[in-house]
Amino acid sequence: MKVILLENVRSIGSIGEVIDVKRGFARNFLIANKKALYASKENIKEVEKIKSDLAKKDNDKKQEAKKISEKINKKNYVVKKLSTENNELYGSVKPTEISKLIHVENKIDIKPSMIQPINEIKAIGKFKVKISLHSEVDAEITIDVQSAETIQ
Repeated sequence: MKVILLENVRSIGSIGEVIDVKRGFARNFLIANKKALYASKENIKEVEKIKSDLAKKDNDKKQEAKKISEKINKKNYVVKKLSTENNELYGSVKPTEISKLIHVENKIDIKPSMIQPINEIKAIGKFKVKISLHSEVDAEITIDVQSAETIQ
């Protein structure tokens, strides 16, 4: 299915580009999140007209993402969780929990979908977490998981 991108999407394309993607991806992700339009003749003309506007908006988003990245990049966040004697957690640290932690400490809203733990956080220790703020801007934080108390 051919679609026109309304913003830069990592590893897919840039603003105004007409690309061919699978139907489900186009419908469920790109079009649903207003990242693309169906590639009809009318839509192609429309996008050509507003391409500079879209580029400006994307640039503004990128600048905002850079500011957020400067605030949280390389930061260390502490999470206290219940654990067993062999340092395994009951459950795991999820992106929603990390998002709330960043909001409480830095007053910055980050969607859980932007947070990509490098591996699942299921034990006590330090874990690197990548945060994708924009298609061209990433931040990396460290989650330090500590034991709240042990349970037999």
